[in-house]
Amino acid sequence: MRSLILGTGRAVPARVVTNDDLAQMMDTSDEWIRTRTGIRERRWIEPGDTGVGLGTQAARAAIQSADLAPADLDAIVYATSTPDRFTPGNGVYLQRELGITATIPAIDIRMQCAGFIYALSIADAYIRTGAFRHVLVVGQEIQSTRMELTTEGRNTAVIFADGAGAVVVGSTDAPGRGVLAFDLHGDGQHAEKLWVEGPGALAPPTNWEQEQAEGRFWLKMDGREVFRHAVARMPESVRAALARANERVEDISLLIPHQANLRISEAVQKELGLREDQTYNNIQRYGNTTAATIPIALDECAGAGRLTPGDLVVLTAFGSGFVWGSCVLRW
Repeated sequence: MRSLILGTGRAVPARVVTNDDLAQMMDTSDEWIRTRTGIRERRWIEPGDTGVGLGTQAARAAIQSADLAPADLDAIVYATSTPDRFTPGNGVYLQRELGITATIPAIDIRMQCAGFIYALSIADAYIRTGAFRHVLVVGQEIQSTRMELTTEGRNTAVIFADGAGAVVVGSTDAPGRGVLAFDLHGDGQHAEKLWVEGPGALAPPTNWEQEQAEGRFWLKMDGREVFRHAVARMPESVRAALARANERVEDISLLIPHQANLRISEAVQKELGLREDQTYNNIQRYGNTTAATIPIALDECAGAGRLTPGDLVVLTAFGSGFVWGSCVLRW
C-alpha cells in the first residue's frame, strides 16, 4: 500500500504587492528585485486575514478536490513556521474551522521551507502503516508581518510572502502510483544563517521591547550562504530520493522545487540537466511563501493539466535550519 495525493488546494491573500510598491518603502527597484530573485509581485495579508483563514481556504479546496468531506479526515498535519499564536498551534484551529467534531489528531510541525515535504512524509507513514485512511497536509505562512520593510531589511523583505496550500493524502494499491520515496536532512551548524532570533521562551515578555528595539524580531538571512548550500543540497537530495525509488533523473516528468529564489531553481534545474518544461516555477507571482510554495504549485499544476496519472513528479526544498529534503511520487 502506498499513499496517494487525492486532492489539492491553495489560497493567497487578495492584496498584491508589486516591486514598484516596495520601491516606495525602501531603496530598491523592480529591476533590482527581478535580477536577484525573479520575483515580480507577491501577496501579503490585510487586516483581518489570518494564517488559519488561509489554511482553511486551501484545505476546503483540497478536500473538495478529493471528493471528500471534512468528516472523512482522520488526521491533520499542519506545517508553518509562522503560527498565528505561540500556542496552541494552527492545526487545532483549522480542525475547528472545518467543523470537525471528531477528536482527530492535529499535528503542527515547524520545518520552515521544507515543512510541506516533512509533513507529507508524516502523512505517508500514517497511510502506509494503516493508521489512518485520509490525512490533510497543509503548508501555510504569513511572512509579511515579520519583515523589516526598510532598506536595511530589503534582502528578505523583497522575497518572502504569504499563502497556503493543502493536499489530502489517501491510500492506493494501484501499481506504479503514489509516493515512492523521501530523502530528509538537517544540519544545525547553520541555524543562524536564516532565522528570527526573538521573541522566544529564552527571554521573558518583559525583555521583548528591548529585543524588538535591537531588531531581533525581524527575519535575518545570509543570502549568499543560503544560495550556496541550496544549489548543492537540493540536487543531491533529488538524486538520493530517486535512487531510493529506483528511478532516474531523465525520467522526471515534472520537478517542483521550493520557490526560494528563481536563480536557485534555475541552478537546480541546470545541475540536474532538466529542460525548462520539466521544472515548474511560480515565484514570479507569489514570492517565497516558505512551507506553502510546493503545495500552491502542486495545485496550480493539477488545475492546469500539468499532472497526469503515471507522471514521475519530484518535490524538493531547502530552508532555515538548515533543513532540506525531496519526495518522489507517481501522480
